[in-house]
Amino acid sequence: QLVESGGDLVHPGGSLRLSCAASGFSPEYAAIGWFRQAPGKGTEGVSCIRTSDGDTWYQDSVKGRFTISRDGAENTVFLQMDSLKPEDTGVYSCAAAGPGAGTCQVLPYSVWGQGTQVTVSS
Repeated sequence: QLVESGGDLVHPGGSLRLSCAASGFSPEYAAIGWFRQAPGKGTEGVSCIRTSDGDTWYQDSVKGRFTISRDGAENTVFLQMDSLKPEDTGVYSCAAAGPGAGTCQVLPYSVWGQGTQVTVSS
């Protein structure tokens, strides 16, 4: 089970730090990803991190502003979001991918959290 936290209302240019914690049984996931769904739009990948080597991927629109990291001892993955823009508004969910080869953005994500709301508005 994955539990997200850290969503909030923030002004443009502000920062938020999202957390994704694995609670209960925590199998070895190949990767953890962050996804978001803006109002009236589909779900899109934002960033992911491969657990074996820490390799990361970012969507072009968040490169240089978002940073994904993990605390292996706590089974937690973080998404530091800086220089937030109104277009970053949405429900952010984390998901876990089971064993598989390849970079994290091509893995199938099968375990999802409930999501946390991020609103960027003045």
